[in-house]
Parts: sequence; structure tokens; C-alpha cells
Amino acid sequence: MEISYGFSRLKNASEANRVREFKSMDIVNRLGVITPKKVHIKNYPIDTPISIFNATIAVERDNVIVYARIILGYYMYVSAIVKIELPIDDLMTGVVSSSHYPGELILYPTMKYDIWGVEDPRVSSIDEHLFMVYSGRTINYFNPVFRRERTLPVIAVNMDHDRWVKTHVVVHPPHRRVHVISDKDAFITKINGEAYLFHRPHMDDEMFYLVISRLDKEVLSPIGEELIRETTCEDTTIILEPADFETRLGWAGPLIEVENNEYLVLIHGIDRYIEGYRVFAILLEYDREEGFILKAVTPCYIMEPKQTYEIFGDRPYVVFPCGAWRINRDQLLVSYGAADYLVGFGTLSINEVLGVLDKGRLD
Repeated sequence: MEISYGFSRLKNASEANRVREFKSMDIVNRLGVITPKKVHIKNYPIDTPISIFNATIAVERDNVIVYARIILGYYMYVSAIVKIELPIDDLMTGVVSSSHYPGELILYPTMKYDIWGVEDPRVSSIDEHLFMVYSGRTINYFNPVFRRERTLPVIAVNMDHDRWVKTHVVVHPPHRRVHVISDKDAFITKINGEAYLFHRPHMDDEMFYLVISRLDKEVLSPIGEELIRETTCEDTTIILEPADFETRLGWAGPLIEVENNEYLVLIHGIDRYIEGYRVFAILLEYDREEGFILKAVTPCYIMEPKQTYEIFGDRPYVVFPCGAWRINRDQLLVSYGAADYLVGFGTLSINEVLGVLDKGRLD
């Protein structure tokens, strides 16, 4: 069914919210945090950030690579991405909360698509390359006259261990582009040879849409030099709508394949009462003929702010996952922003969350 802006909608996008309740059953095991004063930036004159949060992760053998959003000054709240490498044992033993780590500035404002900030990265492993999508605060971000494309998804690829190259910025087709206020909470994935972007456009009807779009496959072909190009998202489909108790939703991390062509995805929801951020999960299936199918949704949130550092910070009552990485058959390592001030880490049992999803089956 077609709606305004040319979005299509999954047939059970609305049905899913009939099984959702404003309740929480927190099943994420907290491991510890990285605080601003424990990070020391090697390639910038300021040694420590003011805040560090909304981190994504990649796991390489016994090390966790953390890509975190940092703020160096509150005047314009301009962000960059810093890389931190730590042993996975530091997380599993809780040593992370008391340890100091070197950090390296790897992505920062350089162009009109991100000049006011490089925010909220999500990393996916595709064809032996790491692809990062971050939210770029564009040249329009602070413009009171031109309220269009204030943030856009920017794609970067890791060409080697330490060098990230910005390759594409994602825009909407011309008929819809003039209506886009911002677009964020994005990550990229490859399914059945196609490139898909999971993202959350904010349109000029003041609605926020949780969608999946198809991208040109050329975005998955790494190039050695930075040559930023616009690429258009197509075949945009609404996956889920906010429940009655929420103002909006956002993608929280990359796809985790749990069965052949079935994927676990974390989503954050913002409530209508105190605008707190909580997390729930959905199960998506990809069918060659039908495309994406929403199979299940957790009837309750599976993570909510409960530690003091998640409740109190620069943005109170926030858990904001950006990273999820499978570390064994049944465990996800999750990285998240805690109250917009710290990086938090936790583990999530895949079998346990699938058990919760069984209670919210839609077929």
C-alpha cells in the first residue's frame, strides 16, 4: 500500500504494535563502561574528550574495536569518531571500567555533508570489509531558514587497519528529497547480493519513519581514495510504526542472522512521557519474492536505563545501542551510549531474546 512520499509499508507494520506493551524485561547483562577521562587521544592536542558515547563495535580475534562518538566542546556540540582497541577480556572481567585506553581520531567533519558533526556510527562487516554509516550534520544543520537535509547518512569504508575513506552520502529521490528534514540511525547490509540501508528519515509532516531502502550495489565496491558521491535510496519500505506510547523509533544496530535469511534487529523507542530511550527487538525474514517480512516483535522492551550512568548524564534516561556483534553461538556483545556521556557494554543471549520474540509472533 502506498502512502505519502511514495513509501510502501509492510503488511503487518501496524499489526505488530497491537502486541507491544509499555513494559520492560531487561535481559542485557551490563559489563562496564568507558568514561571520557579514561580515553587519551593520540592524534589531537586535547588529551581527553568531554564526553564519549553512542559507540559501535567490531570484534577481531580477541580484541574489540570500539568506534565511539566524542565531543570536545559543548559550544556547538560538534562530534567526531574515535577508535579505541581493547582486549575482549577487559569487558568480560569488568576491568574496562577502571582501565585507561589510547584513542585515535579517525573520522571528523571535512565537507558540507558532515561539517557540523560526525555522529552515531554503525559498523557492518560486508565481503571482508568494514562499512560504517554515520549521521552527518550537514551545512544546513543550524540554518533557521533552510530546514532541509539537516542530517544525512554518510558511508565510509575501512580500506586497511587504520584508514577510513568516506565514499557516499545517501539522499532521497528528487520527488521526496525536498521533504526530508533529516535522516539518521542508519546502517548498511548486503542480502542476496543487494545493498540495503536501514534508516530513519524525519519528513516535513513531522513524522519519523523506520524504513529499509535499496541502494545501488556500487556502494559496496570500495575505492582507495576519498571521493564522496551522492547515492539515492530506492524502494523505501516502512517496517514498523511507533506504538501509542512512543513518539518515534530508530534502528539500534546491524543485522544479526539467527537462521538462514532470518535476522534479529535491535530498535530503540522514545516514550511520550519523559522521552526516555529503551530497546526492543524484531525478527525479520528476507524472501526473494516478497522481500522483507516482519515475523515477530518483543512484546516488551528488553533493555531500559537502570544504572545511574544510564539515568543521569547529558541526556537523562537513555540507552542508545549502535553496535551489536555475535561473539559466540548464543551471545551478542552490545555497545551503547549511556545518557549521552559514557560508552556502555553488555551481553545479550540470542536464545533468550528469541524466546521473548516467540511471544510476539505475527504469523
